[in-house]
Amino acid sequence: MSQIDETASPRAALMLHYDTPTLVFHWLTVLFVVTQSGTFLVWNYVTPHNRFWRPILESTHVSLGILFALAILGRIIWQLTGARRLPAEAGLPGILSRAMYIILYALLAAQVVTGFVLQWAGGEGIPFFNLFSIPELIARNRQLEHLVQNLHEWMAWAIVILAAGHAMAALVHHYVLKDATLERMMYRRRSINRPRFAARQPSRRV
Repeated sequence: MSQIDETASPRAALMLHYDTPTLVFHWLTVLFVVTQSGTFLVWNYVTPHNRFWRPILESTHVSLGILFALAILGRIIWQLTGARRLPAEAGLPGILSRAMYIILYALLAAQVVTGFVLQWAGGEGIPFFNLFSIPELIARNRQLEHLVQNLHEWMAWAIVILAAGHAMAALVHHYVLKDATLERMMYRRRSINRPRFAARQPSRRV
């Protein structure tokens, strides 16, 4: 796992950015949370009895769930092996931030697992945009299906609430505290080791 330069000043260390894979996994996770939550909310509260849109939204939700599972798996592996570690906030804010990340990671992983189990317990495979289907790994079980469905929905709401709180905290850091927390999650083309301004050479008169 790559480390930052420990000799850098605290401000310089704070201005370092996360590596590109971490940024990609982060924004992919944001995209999947928004789309998965959106499809769930639309088919349950906007078109609950629509015979055209509900099957399309459910199928899209399940298919994207496979991609979501791969993204979460990749993100966890990268975090454990190659992700750049940046300095955390000191004191209670840092502890709360780390706790939130652990809880959010656990919920995301559990959400993927319960999504798969929910399909299998209902006696269905997991289709991927009509290209292929992951077959059932457990026998059909209505009682288990009902239990897992409730758990899946409650965890979805918990993820939405935590993600919204995480986003609000990032905005507070950016607009109220005016630090570089949010900027660290933005892609920058400039190398982190390259000086921002080149030193000017004194002009020579002939």
